[in-house]
Amino acid sequence: ELGWISKVHVNRPAVVRHAEQIKKWRTVKGKWQAAWLLKAVTCIDLTTLSGDDTPSNVHRLCFKAKHPIREDLLKALDMHDKGITVGAVCVYPARVTDAVNALKAAGCNIPVASVAAGFPSGQTPLETKLAEIKLAVEYGAREIDIVISRSLVLTGQWEGLYEEIRQCREACGEAHMKTILATGELGSLANVYKASMIAMMAGSDFIKTSTGKEVENATFPVGVVMMRAIREFYWQTGHKVGFKPAGGIRTAKEAITWLMLVKEELGVEWLTPELFRLGASSLLEDIEKQIFYHVMGTYALPHDLAMA
Repeated sequence: ELGWISKVHVNRPAVVRHAEQIKKWRTVKGKWQAAWLLKAVTCIDLTTLSGDDTPSNVHRLCFKAKHPIREDLLKALDMHDKGITVGAVCVYPARVTDAVNALKAAGCNIPVASVAAGFPSGQTPLETKLAEIKLAVEYGAREIDIVISRSLVLTGQWEGLYEEIRQCREACGEAHMKTILATGELGSLANVYKASMIAMMAGSDFIKTSTGKEVENATFPVGVVMMRAIREFYWQTGHKVGFKPAGGIRTAKEAITWLMLVKEELGVEWLTPELFRLGASSLLEDIEKQIFYHVMGTYALPHDLAMA
């Protein structure tokens, strides 16, 4: 529906000004902070996307996914029996089988997400992208994080972008598809909005800011624009699409700010793992440190959180 995007205009100064205000929001304290942090944990896609990934460090990641916060800390908060785990474990296609087996052995139902479609550059032929998606699903991935071809956005080939994402959605089958826009490489906030709309029209279950490999990853201006697109799409179609900021989110305070922004822009109903995820590899460590401080009243030493 090209009419939706043909006259898009984004007031960049207003968006940037709003983003600066977001950074100054007062954070919650005490037990409210602990509650928000536990909510953030359940929305994390715990990720390892390194060239030196091995079965052993994927197994370790899966153990942490099932036990994200130390059991005694959860007991102190009376949350030990609430089944708190991360939202998903995210790996490369070659490591999907390792993650699936590790989680199955641990007796938990955390979904495995796999990056695909020429991640992170997107500079591979469409046939290769589709084959990689199908293999990841065959290996057991229940969520697929694809990455778009940025050139299609930068040259205004919106129908071509729609068709590429549509074919990727078809290749995913029953698996959920998160579409990575790589917003740091799209040139403008207007392009971010347009790409968000096209991705949702093509059947994306989530739209995601970044691969985590770009120079600029998840930023609040981009988050505001993408969430406004999600809101507009929902108003027009009645269909809810999820949002996932990823890349550079490392502190508990940043995680809470993203949660607050989602609540502000989209509403409480989006604050679930089904509609909101945080892509992160080191965020969980800082969250657990903050919960440790809340419970113990002292900062954790390195050996206190050995699995972080």
